[in-house]
Amino acid sequence: MAMIIRASLALFSRNSRCSKVSCKLSEIGGGRLFSCSSPLFTCSVTAAFTNMSPPKKICILGSGNWGSAIAKIVGNNVTKFDQFDNEVKMYVYEEMIDGKKLTEIINTTHENVKYLPGKKLPSNVVAVPDVLEAAHDADVLIFVIPHQFVKRVCQPLAGKLKPNTVGISLIKGFDLKEGGGILLISHLIKELVNIPVSVLMGANLAGEVADEKFCETTIGCRDIEIGRMYRDLIQTDYFRVVVVDDVEAVEVCGALKNIVATGAGFIDGLGYGDNTKAAVIRLGLMEMIKFCEVFYPGSKLGTFFESCGVADLITTCYGGRNRRVAEAFVKTGKTIEELEKEMLNGQKLQGPFTALEVNHMLKQKGMEERFPLFTAIHQICLKELPPPGMIDCIRNHPEHMCTFDQQHTSLVNSE
Repeated sequence: MAMIIRASLALFSRNSRCSKVSCKLSEIGGGRLFSCSSPLFTCSVTAAFTNMSPPKKICILGSGNWGSAIAKIVGNNVTKFDQFDNEVKMYVYEEMIDGKKLTEIINTTHENVKYLPGKKLPSNVVAVPDVLEAAHDADVLIFVIPHQFVKRVCQPLAGKLKPNTVGISLIKGFDLKEGGGILLISHLIKELVNIPVSVLMGANLAGEVADEKFCETTIGCRDIEIGRMYRDLIQTDYFRVVVVDDVEAVEVCGALKNIVATGAGFIDGLGYGDNTKAAVIRLGLMEMIKFCEVFYPGSKLGTFFESCGVADLITTCYGGRNRRVAEAFVKTGKTIEELEKEMLNGQKLQGPFTALEVNHMLKQKGMEERFPLFTAIHQICLKELPPPGMIDCIRNHPEHMCTFDQQHTSLVNSE
């Protein structure tokens, strides 16, 4: 069986090389460890994981709409596998709702009435307002907080976690490095709390996941056994998991797609149609691929065709909060900050902030012109460029130059 699997993977890799892409990435299919239906899944692996250690305690750090949707899945799944402890702790930033503490409401009604109203959480999900109390004895930490708050949440945990704790980040965005550049959130978490961190990204709008509407997701993890453990913890019949080893590309896709979705919202606000939005999505995908080629060499092209890539990009450009707020930004003339407060019920917008972080890195390396869509979106968010400038950007995008144009330009420049 193992020989058949290896031969099939080798054939798939040979037959699925993409010849018409503007950047040089590894072949499609090279990064998959396994998918939900892979014959590599065996009972013996799960049993070995279970017998070698006591049940693993799970803690979810974050309780927004996405964190609560994941808590609904994880709370149900831990009761199905002996390898997990049945109680799931969820760190909740304490707020007062109609005179009552949000943690008390969640623990008595089993509903996050602020961020995921109308959806019942399993009774074994326990809301905890103190992050250290929630996380100190956990074997698995699931990070689902706005990326702006990662340092604030992680710093109290430094040196206080169990020695073999592992983490998985569902956070989309970057952090600015001191002295320049950007840092992946998974790398930041690892630096802050000294644990290995995998990532989960995909076309996963929280409301639809909570409604149990079918979708796919991608986990980036280099350790096969830990990847299988995450699969067991998170996969359901409506939430299907593929695990790949291209961790950085999975995470970069999750961050950059929010920039492109912001641009799609500008297009909607300007009154253009689906053809124009499709152009933004295509050019955005090309810049995402190029960004990985430049800053994370070795990324695999196939990763961009997993749920974390093109699927997440499409769904966010049509249904996400970044698109919705960006459309209102064009129509109302209000600032991004004003609209975030008015429209998101305490949630945070990621696209404009990620555009700022990416532009910081591009400007430092003199690469703004190589990523004109990312640059234009950032400038529009700051009101340095009027929204109609998006059309000039995509009209004159370098991806529209054919091979003849490029050769002609090279000849002219050499004369």
